Order: sequence, then structure tokens, then C-alpha cells
Amino acid sequence: MAQTILIVDDDPAQRRLLESVVSAQGYRAMAASDGKQALDMLRGPKAAGIDLVLLDLVMPGVSGINVLEEIRPEMPGLPVVVLTANGSVATVVQAMQAGANDFIVKPASPERLQVSIQNALKMNVLAGEISRLSRKSDHRLLFSDLIAKSLVMRQSIMLAERAAQSNIPILIEGESGVGKEVMARAIQGASDRSGKPFIAVNCGAIPENLVESILFGHEKGAFTGATAKKMGKFQEADGGTLFLDEVGELPPQVQVKLLRAIQEGEVDPVGGQKPIKVDIRLISATNKNLQQLVSEGTFREDLYYRLNVFPLNLPPLRERKEDIPEMIDYFIRKFAAEEGKTVRGIEASAREMLTEYRWPGNVRQLENAVYRAVVLSDRDTLTLHDFPQIVGIAGQESDPNMVIDGEGLHGGGANGGVTAFDADGHLRTLAEVEADMIHLAIRKYSNHMSEIARRLGIGRSTLYRKVRELGLDVREAG
Repeated sequence: MAQTILIVDDDPAQRRLLESVVSAQGYRAMAASDGKQALDMLRGPKAAGIDLVLLDLVMPGVSGINVLEEIRPEMPGLPVVVLTANGSVATVVQAMQAGANDFIVKPASPERLQVSIQNALKMNVLAGEISRLSRKSDHRLLFSDLIAKSLVMRQSIMLAERAAQSNIPILIEGESGVGKEVMARAIQGASDRSGKPFIAVNCGAIPENLVESILFGHEKGAFTGATAKKMGKFQEADGGTLFLDEVGELPPQVQVKLLRAIQEGEVDPVGGQKPIKVDIRLISATNKNLQQLVSEGTFREDLYYRLNVFPLNLPPLRERKEDIPEMIDYFIRKFAAEEGKTVRGIEASAREMLTEYRWPGNVRQLENAVYRAVVLSDRDTLTLHDFPQIVGIAGQESDPNMVIDGEGLHGGGANGGVTAFDADGHLRTLAEVEADMIHLAIRKYSNHMSEIARRLGIGRSTLYRKVRELGLDVREAG
């Protein structure tokens, strides 16, 4: 979606000229004929859709300086570029002190306008991202930082807001990539532990022989390689929040110590002589069915009930499609600013394709897809061609007669297709593609092995060997 620029100028000819220039550069133009109308628009129902203001300083009645002084306290993040025929130092200083992001002397060339607009928008996005990252690093991420237009996501956030007001243990369940850690950080930011330590541990990424030491710490000499005393993650999180991601991956012996730490509020460092008291808020997360792990005997039932006091389910991205367009726009703005690219939006066809795609990798996959597209694109607007890995898979889902290469879609066999990419957009192995080709050829040519071998360009004996390796029971057609 094109970004919207509000043009404020009392000169009709200048206003029309600016509208023409802005529209030609790919932005959507809105216009106000004076300062009062501009203030009404900036305080009206469409204000949230305005991304930047081009503001004439000298106007009758409410001047540009008056507009700046009124909107800055209300809209501190809105970029404003001022225009005036008076380029004196005093005028520039006055405009900048009032909150202008840039200053252009009339008449302005289209090139100068474009550079100023792009820089102001880029700085605004970077400032917003810096603010969000600052809140994240200070453990003050807010629920308002999450994109949640869909009903299912709003319901999850409502539950999370309630849970944040207490120290109740929370178990966040959801597929990989749905944003479980982001939700945990927002819960911390909305709690009375906001600003305190937030320690995240990926339990599935720790070598089994080090899990106990990393979680609970160890004393010097407790085991080979323990050359110094080390504080565990529980102690690092003291006073704040401990986030245990993929908690279902914890080995049984560590589950016992974790249960005691939760029950008693203390940990036993490896090789330690006495327990250490800790005060933590525990949030756990898993992409597995812990109840099933309990029934299989790989996860302790008593620990499960300790962790699952307040279950919170995060929906996969395919169940919150209303959120996808806003996520796409956010990622485009973010990565375009970070990478210094001129990408400002995305074509409707590409947006629709991304919205309808099932996203097995969820938000993380969408983010990576947009990042790749922004980095590689040489246009102002992303198109279907910027998402070849997604287009190919989406084409397979909607039309089984489509296959892809690295460039785009091509017609496939009548009985199926072969894709070069996996669900995460990475190239598949040659063995996987070869197996699919053999399956496809067997269906296409109805078990006529001589024809299959000829079409694949291999000998019959090689074909039979590969069929055996794939475990296929093929009876050659007569």
C-alpha cells in the first residue's frame, strides 16, 4: 500500500504541482488549502493513514509554524517537511525548533523533494524501530507493539494482559515461528516486573550434558572444565522473568530439578553446598503437545501441571490472515530503512498471494521472505517476481500442474508437479527432487518402465535400482 502524504499549501497552483510530483513518485496525495484544514485532517478519522506532511510555512490565518507547534505534542513521530520561499537562517532555525524534519526552499525540484521525503520517512521508521528495540532491550515491550487485527490474536492478547497482572506461571503453546518469545516479552513489559531482567533460554539448543549447569549454575571444579563459578539462568533472571522456550526438550533428570526450583523458589547449583533463593516469573513455551509427552512418559506429569497453570495458545499465521497485510507493510518499511532501499510498497497481486499462502514457518518465514524480497528488489514496489520461492509453493497448492525453477512458474505434468524449494523457501536436495521426478514419471506414464527410463534419460536397470531404493512396489504395465 502506497504511503500517504498530506500537502498543505494555500496556493492552488503550487498545491496541484506538489500533488502531481508526489503521485508520480508513487505516493498517495492528500491536500489541505490552509493550516486550519490541515489541523482538522490531522485530528480527524483519516489521521492514522497520513505518513508525512509537506507543509508551507507562510499561510494566512493558521501558519505552518502554528500547525507544527500544535501537532508536535500530539503526533511526535509524524515526519514533517516544510516548504517556504524564505530561506533565511532565522526561518530555518524557527522551523526546526518547532519540530520540522527537513526544510526545502521553493521552488523545489522533484529530485530534491523525493530525497527529502525518502529521508524523512526512513528516519521515522528507524526511530520507531529503535524505540521498539529500546523497549525490548529494557524489557518494556508492549502489547501495542504486536500486530493484532485478527479476532483470534486479539483474544490471545486479552488473555495475556490478564495473566500479566499476576505472577502466575504461563505456558505459551504454538507452532514454531508464531512469536512466542515476543508474546512473553510483552507479558513482561505489562507486568510489575517491567524493566527487570528477561532471560530467554532455548531448552532444545543446549547440549544435554550442560542443561543443568546453564539453568542452575555451577561451582568451580564441579566437573571437568568448570574452571570458575558460574551463575545459572535462574539467578540471572532473579527479580524478573525466565522464559524457557521448547521446554518439552528438557531431559528427565533436569525436569526433576526444575520442578523443585518452581516449588521451593530456590536452585541447587551443580557442586554447590546449599540452595540459593531466587524470585522469578516463569513463562514456558512449546511447539509440542506436552500432554502427549506426559502420556508417553517423556515429560513429568507433576511438572506439566506446574507449568500449565495458565495456558496461552498463539494461533498460526494461516489462522490470522487479517494480520498479514499490516505485517507485510511493517517488514517492508523496516527492511527498506535498514538496507537503504527505495522499496515503498507491494503490488495488490503479490499482497493477495502472500495473504492467502499458508506460511508453515509462520511469522518468522513471512519476515524472512519480505527481507529477501526487499534486499534483492531493484524497484520501488515489490511484485510476485520478488517472491519466487513462495509463488512456486503457492502455485503447487492451487494448481498441481505447476512446477518452478529459480525464476518462476512453469507448466508441469498432468498428474502432479515438482518444486525446487521446501516449505521454508530453501532449495531441496537433489535426491528429494529426483525422488519426486520418479514418482511423477511413474504416474504420468502409468508404470511403462521403458518409457519412463527414456523420458528421464536413464537406463532401465538404473531406474529399477532407484525404484527399489525408494521402496516402491511397481508392476510394469503390459
